[in-house]
Amino acid sequence: MSRPGDWTREEHILAFNLYSQIPFGTIHVHNPKLQQLAKILGRSVGSISYKLANFARLDPALQARGIRGATHGAKGEEEIWREFANDAESLAFECQRLMAQRLGETIVEYAEVETHDLPKVGIEREAIVRLRVNQNFFRRRILSAYNNRCCITGLAVPSLLIASHIVPWSSDAKNRLNPRNGLCLNALHDRAFDRKLLWVDENFIVHLSPKLRSGKMGEFGDARWFCEFEGKPLQLPKKFSPDPLLLHSHAMAAQQASGN
Repeated sequence: MSRPGDWTREEHILAFNLYSQIPFGTIHVHNPKLQQLAKILGRSVGSISYKLANFARLDPALQARGIRGATHGAKGEEEIWREFANDAESLAFECQRLMAQRLGETIVEYAEVETHDLPKVGIEREAIVRLRVNQNFFRRRILSAYNNRCCITGLAVPSLLIASHIVPWSSDAKNRLNPRNGLCLNALHDRAFDRKLLWVDENFIVHLSPKLRSGKMGEFGDARWFCEFEGKPLQLPKKFSPDPLLLHSHAMAAQQASGN
């Protein structure tokens, strides 16, 4: 039975969590993830769909493409969006903690955190778990935005895909969980991007370092799978498209490293 009435802060957080992890075009009543959240919150699937559309109206990446969500929204969505902008790591962790609680799981289970290499107890374990929970939030956000496809090659094997940071996690705390600081890449292209052998310009065109283009790097072997994508545009997502300024920053560093 659906429950009418105002949305609580916790419900807004859970809706934001779902909005962050599904492609924009899948916000509809037939989506099983919307149906699951509706059941958890005791609300209609239609009300969940409308709430996610309300969050979409605040998304700058969608606004830049002329896409709008619901015309009118509630103050609660604006508060959560602003809270995430001000302290993304705290709210991302809270999103997953609340969802795990609702599902009767531990946060480690819900976020699929590897713990075999961690201390059994203590502050260090808690800090690393929190870090990995948030990294999982970022991964879900990026892979869902790109519909589980590498944005360079189109490879659609989730187990081979990486949520790559444009500006590294360690270099820019403010943009650690910013989805516009992410690209969905296959593991090989992710490694090349991380080592600045490959970059993307602010017009979303792929470029290769001369070192990689030569095909003489033993680490990567035959570079043909790289070369066929040089000069090609990224396959951009419908939401959370990469920030051109962050791409430019990475490109400048990569070109300097390559001697261009």
